[in-house]
Amino acid sequence: MQKTLTFLAPFAIAASLALPVSAQEEVKADTVVATVNGKDITIGNMIIARATLPEQYQQLPPEVLFKGILDQLVQQTAISQAYTDDLPKRVTLALENERRQLIAGEVIEKSMAKEITPEELQAAYDESYANAEPTQEFNASHILVETEEDALAVKAEIEGGADFAEVAKEKSTGPSGPSGGSLGWFGPGMMVPAFETAVAELEVGGISAPVKTQFGWHIIKLEDKRSKEAPAMEEVKAELETQVRQIKAQAMIEELTAAATVDRTAAEGIDPTVLSNIGLLE
Repeated sequence: MQKTLTFLAPFAIAASLALPVSAQEEVKADTVVATVNGKDITIGNMIIARATLPEQYQQLPPEVLFKGILDQLVQQTAISQAYTDDLPKRVTLALENERRQLIAGEVIEKSMAKEITPEELQAAYDESYANAEPTQEFNASHILVETEEDALAVKAEIEGGADFAEVAKEKSTGPSGPSGGSLGWFGPGMMVPAFETAVAELEVGGISAPVKTQFGWHIIKLEDKRSKEAPAMEEVKAELETQVRQIKAQAMIEELTAAATVDRTAAEGIDPTVLSNIGLLE
């Protein structure tokens, strides 16, 4: 089967060239930038081509991109014009699938762009946060060592009056050791279960017994704790708007699909492995 060609070579060449700038009063999507055997190439064609480039090429300077993309489109147009046979089935099917996908995407985009009413936003907020209980957040430090014996020795040293942060700097094998073992603030689910359980059982200022996790043995000090209330509407407004739009778009998809006359009986009995048979497209 013919492999898909890529036309990225012009960008390597264009990187060393400067594009002359011409003064234009107004540039539109249908502004023609080149013709190939009478076939127009427009700014709109170039914009779409840029949008589909790999990320590393999109970072190139605009003048490099402009020349590279125009070279690419000129080459593709000239090559495509040289094709005089009927299009292979794989190409017509690919074009059909791409057209379907782009049109469906446009419908979803329009649905997602619809205005969200204050009532919809409030309902989403209430569903997510109205009955949410305050969560506990903890500020803790720890000293990580390899064995339980080492952990017991560290605990005894601290209980004997040694400064927790200084012992952490000296003896902790964890990445937080150089900063005195500080882990900062964290909430439920952010630490492994055994560690989180031990922290939750401590009073502020308390030192834990040795705690074993997959990382080793910990001695933990609870520096502080606080209750985190539900966020204000404004803090999560953008997140809720996206959530509402996604829910409405999904509902639209399900509604349109349910309303369509769909008959899948022809697919019954077909071996699913046939999807790997590229030879059927030849």
